[in-house]
Amino acid sequence: MDERIERRRFLRTAAGAAAAVGVGSACAPEVAEVVDGEGVISGPEVRWRLATSFPQSLDILHGGAERFADRVRVLTEGRFDIRVYAAGELVPGLQVMDGVQQGTVQCGMTPGYYYIGKSPALAFDAAVPFGLNTRQQDAWFYQGGGIEVMRSVYADFGIINFPMGSTGAQMGGWFREPVNSLGDINGLRMRIPGIGGEIMARLGVNVQVLAGGDIFPALERGAIDATEWVGPYDDEKLGFQEIAPYYYMPGWWEPGVTNSLLVNQEAWDQIPATYQEIVAIACRETKQDMMARYDNENPAALRRLVEGGVSLRAFSEEILEAAWNESNEYLQEIAAEDAQFREVYEHVMAFRDAAFPFFAGNELHYAAFAFRQIPGLPVEGPAPGYMGTA
Repeated sequence: MDERIERRRFLRTAAGAAAAVGVGSACAPEVAEVVDGEGVISGPEVRWRLATSFPQSLDILHGGAERFADRVRVLTEGRFDIRVYAAGELVPGLQVMDGVQQGTVQCGMTPGYYYIGKSPALAFDAAVPFGLNTRQQDAWFYQGGGIEVMRSVYADFGIINFPMGSTGAQMGGWFREPVNSLGDINGLRMRIPGIGGEIMARLGVNVQVLAGGDIFPALERGAIDATEWVGPYDDEKLGFQEIAPYYYMPGWWEPGVTNSLLVNQEAWDQIPATYQEIVAIACRETKQDMMARYDNENPAALRRLVEGGVSLRAFSEEILEAAWNESNEYLQEIAAEDAQFREVYEHVMAFRDAAFPFFAGNELHYAAFAFRQIPGLPVEGPAPGYMGTA
């Protein structure tokens, strides 16, 4: 599509879309001037820096930030330019939120669960164990009041947040040796962040928190015995299969992970309403695009991994039951101790309790029949039959 036509189409709809994406602007946007019947963005020259938590090699995750910046640049005819930096170039991958708070960068793309040390409630912006899947989380964010709830948390840090990327349900990670029971994971050194890491610690795992670019060296030199990351496409790129040949599912701690654009509130307040609308809409577009890319790439990547010798396995019922129980107990304990966490927890759990029965009915019944009609990959362990359990 011609860029000028696309801009005109965008400008005609931007004001109406603002309500849907909820940018929190009280005033109507100054959408555009009209010259010779064509929409032309009017606004100041703005230059921002955006830091991500990911290495540049991850073309879907880090690349999502670059595609977002490109969209903003096109829709403002180059007036709003955002330069993207990979993890470690300006700030370390696990300190993107700190960089945004301090104004080192105006914005950053990162998952909220990296920062539960600041507030445990930030985990809900990304994923919690046995929480919402991607579609459910989108419904909670965009229709169920989730964005507003999370913004009340980020406001304490001078930040406004926008959902900006989805990975879908993540895998359960890479292990040097099989883990068939709780005894097998006791004492294991594993890279796993967020509340998932807290639960693994309660199950006896020695938890490590590492940024994406630091995982392979740690695995290679034996500093860790296992790691989780995202899914087949990204994991293959990082080369975990070269060292840890046992690939587990499901990632029960990350059933639908969201990455967010965190924006310094002062920087946000200084840009015109038109630019704010463009940022919000570009974030939502980037989120949808990222999920589609993963859904397109992951199936082929998983098949390549298995054909290359990776042993695809499912966590045992013993491990999953223990994880479910510990997860619920942990969330309830933190809710009893932290009022802000309790507010978000109760909001999310009310949504989950309404959503799960529907998905367990219509969606699950469809999947249980239709998915098994196509031959699956060999999975060792108690995986559902339609996944091709060996």
